[in-house]
Amino acid sequence: MAKASYHHGDLRRALLDAAAAAIAEDGPAALSLRDLARRAGVSHAAPTHHFGDKKGLLTALAAEGFDRLAADLLATRAATGSFLELGVAYVRFATAHRAHFEVMWRPDLYHADDPALVAARDRSGDALYAGVADLPDGAGAADVREAGLAAWSLAHGFATLWLSDALPDMPEMPDEMARAVLRQLTTKPSRPKPRG
Repeated sequence: MAKASYHHGDLRRALLDAAAAAIAEDGPAALSLRDLARRAGVSHAAPTHHFGDKKGLLTALAAEGFDRLAADLLATRAATGSFLELGVAYVRFATAHRAHFEVMWRPDLYHADDPALVAARDRSGDALYAGVADLPDGAGAADVREAGLAAWSLAHGFATLWLSDALPDMPEMPDEMARAVLRQLTTKPSRPKPRG
């Protein structure tokens, strides 16, 4: 039975929000369903009723994160048509949705074969790889996977370094620095002029 303080219209949403807040504070390993129930102001059985177990809860949080990432990438591509800006959007997502980001890339924490999660993960991957067509020289089908993987690696690495405070003197929202780093992927190096 829910505690008297519970007034949420959507208990599932309240539990996911409470989980994101707890993970942002202490990381995913420290999350407990009992603490989550306390944060949401519900009985300790409520999270289990909705998600089954901690892995079920983290599966839902990861799926939500992949859906949000896909939406952000698609909106950015529609607004800018820029592969570079997709990378910046990826970094911005990581900084704005840290809890989701920390769970999404830890398949050991959730049910990686969950159909909703797989579909959401595929949508976000498709949104990222679709942007390869926006590169200045385009890319052949064989190059799409390589270019997408390179861009994802660079954006993900930058976001991870920023979130772990490994980059000194970084601004609160590192869009410009991310843009400068990601530009290295889309800019051809200049070749020295031949001596004559």
